[in-house]
Amino acid sequence: MINYSPKTWDITFRFATEDDIERLVDIEQKSFTVPWPAEAFYNDITNNRFAVYVMLECDGEVAGYCGVWLVMDEAHITNIAILPEYRGRKLGESLLRKMMSLAKEGGANTMTLEVRVSNTPARSLYQKLGFREGGIRKNYYSDNQEDAIVMWVKL
Repeated sequence: MINYSPKTWDITFRFATEDDIERLVDIEQKSFTVPWPAEAFYNDITNNRFAVYVMLECDGEVAGYCGVWLVMDEAHITNIAILPEYRGRKLGESLLRKMMSLAKEGGANTMTLEVRVSNTPARSLYQKLGFREGGIRKNYYSDNQEDAIVMWVKL
């Protein structure tokens, strides 16, 4: 008989700093058809008092990140991404759970995000964590005018 025990990953979280901008841009470029430029991350990390970015490290290597704007009692996810080579390990779920917890600790009662209508894996994850569809933003994405679904969850 062969004993199989699945690999456990050493996952850590930390807040992003200005030193992470190059890595954030790299993750963006590998994850999105219209990636955010370095200036957007720089402005959020250095000037936006509402912005919080969390880096996820897997076995000591940066594997993804999540950005949130905490405004009053609402948290808005700006982006969440896991590098392609780290996908399929439930890291996105771990990262989103962490960000939901941090948002709640920061005083948020609800969390919202937009997701492409065609992004079935992401929509499934969000639904698993309690997000519900709240509306449609027509032609939201500039690359192909795809609609976005607005999703909400009570924290």
